[in-house]
Amino acid sequence: MSVRPPLIDLHRHLDGSVRLETILDLGKKHGIPLPADTLGGLRPHVVVTTPQPGLIEFLAKFKWMTAVLADYDACRRIARENVEDAKREGIRYIELRFSPAFMADAHNLDPSRVTAAVIEGVREGEAATGVKANLIGILTRTYGPVRARRELRALLDHKNEIAALDLAGDEGNWPAELFIEHFNEGRDAGWAVTVHAGEAAGAQSIVTAIEKLGATRIGHAVRATEDDAVMDLLRERRIGIEANLTSNVQTSTVPDYASHPLKKFLEAGLLATINTDDPGISGIDLAYELDVAAPAAGLGEDEVCRALRNAWEIAFLAARDKGRLLAAA
Repeated sequence: MSVRPPLIDLHRHLDGSVRLETILDLGKKHGIPLPADTLGGLRPHVVVTTPQPGLIEFLAKFKWMTAVLADYDACRRIARENVEDAKREGIRYIELRFSPAFMADAHNLDPSRVTAAVIEGVREGEAATGVKANLIGILTRTYGPVRARRELRALLDHKNEIAALDLAGDEGNWPAELFIEHFNEGRDAGWAVTVHAGEAAGAQSIVTAIEKLGATRIGHAVRATEDDAVMDLLRERRIGIEANLTSNVQTSTVPDYASHPLKKFLEAGLLATINTDDPGISGIDLAYELDVAAPAAGLGEDEVCRALRNAWEIAFLAARDKGRLLAAA
């Protein structure tokens, strides 16, 4: 049986991974009315327990996680706690993604200052835990291209602290073609590119992300199996796939774990990986995805190990850091 490489998570939204305890504490601190004042009472308002009708309904669960981001210290705190939680899960390297405009919205914060606070919190978490973390900035497509340009500027204010640029949100109604110039500018800044695609829209969305936005990784890519040419493109270009088993079931992107294409991706030789997406909303952690969700999706231990090795191969991480982290195993 294969020996598992060190644990790694490439697709985790830090604003979708806020502790329930922190929501309660920040709500009390800032006088923000919450739907409950106990962990048990709050949980059903934040954590998905049954599949949602679609992606948009799933995204609505972010409401209380962002509602308590009343100041920059709150943003710093949840970023630091994300790294602390990664340590608790045994993760050695994590990529945390966030949309500064989405985090800023509830209390009209400055997205550039939100970005600075997230960076500060992540660096604090790294120093305290020894976990290596890199940040991926998100442009929220649902806001449209004009506001996305302002969000891009907020990220560019801190470009040396950001590893990559992502496009997330309502894929079905806001196609990637609207954001080509944004991603040209992001690549000019030296950032890698990953894009949410093939989740709420079809396989062609994946092609657009690769050909028009310059993506070298795709978040989800579930619908790639609808088109053999897209599968070939992913394999030939060695495009990484950031698979998220539980969230894809919860968004009804797939009807159940057994229907998920991750096993097909691996059998086809694609660089597919296993990630958590929004563990605070999904009520899971990386161990659950590896030890419960992956077997339910038909993966054996050798395939789980291959997915972990793939993740180390496609990580947005300098070769020297990658070697150091793997050598410490």
